[in-house]
Amino acid sequence: MDPNSPQHSNPADSAERSDKSVAPRQFVTTSWSMVVKAGDEHSPDSREALEVLCKHYWYPIYAFLRRKGLGSHDAEELTQAFFAHLLERNRLATADPLRGRFRTFLLTSLNHFMIQDWRKRTALKRGGDVDTLQIDFEDANQRYSREPVDCLTPEKLFDRKWAIHILQQVLDELESYYRKRDRLELFNALKPRLTFADAAPLGDVAAQLGLNEITVKVAAHRMREKYRQTLEKTISMTVEDPQDVKQEINDLFQSLSGV
Repeated sequence: MDPNSPQHSNPADSAERSDKSVAPRQFVTTSWSMVVKAGDEHSPDSREALEVLCKHYWYPIYAFLRRKGLGSHDAEELTQAFFAHLLERNRLATADPLRGRFRTFLLTSLNHFMIQDWRKRTALKRGGDVDTLQIDFEDANQRYSREPVDCLTPEKLFDRKWAIHILQQVLDELESYYRKRDRLELFNALKPRLTFADAAPLGDVAAQLGLNEITVKVAAHRMREKYRQTLEKTISMTVEDPQDVKQEINDLFQSLSGV
């Protein structure tokens, strides 16, 4: 499997079916590098940026905790307590070894938090002295109940849900791009070519749209290129060093393939 190609296997193409009930997500425009660089200065902008990232990527944390054996209520409480802990002053300033990728930073920080801090923090009620992050857990248990039965470790499940979330963001952004240009029908017809290796032949797509095959072939090439650019842009928001983008994409596609 070539992770630089927009096509990928069915674990990702469903994005997943268990996640399709979730409303389209606003594309994350916050750079993790900006959060990191401002961490020592307690900048309001950096906190807001970190809150945006946390609100977008809380579900992989929740799924990780559920796979660790926590019930829905305990997983919600610990997810909230963890992000409250993360948003406290100086947390970023002491996280230098973990800062390269937001995905790695979150999971490493969570494991440390569970070992060192959870016991004393569970004595605090939500909304007490802890500055909480507003996360909508309303559908979290239902989403988790639709997760397939598998043998994935909590860490691998975290990476898989992270990858699925990233890919859904990319598709949402791409759909918005085509909708604004009144080309949503074209997007819907060609989208399977981004997510299914056995998508319908371009000739069939051309007939469906009432266009000639060459026009559709050019449109498909442009969509794949736009998909690639959007994927790289989305990933770049979660890494500090732009040179890490390609490796992060490789890692995410490996998590979807079960490697």
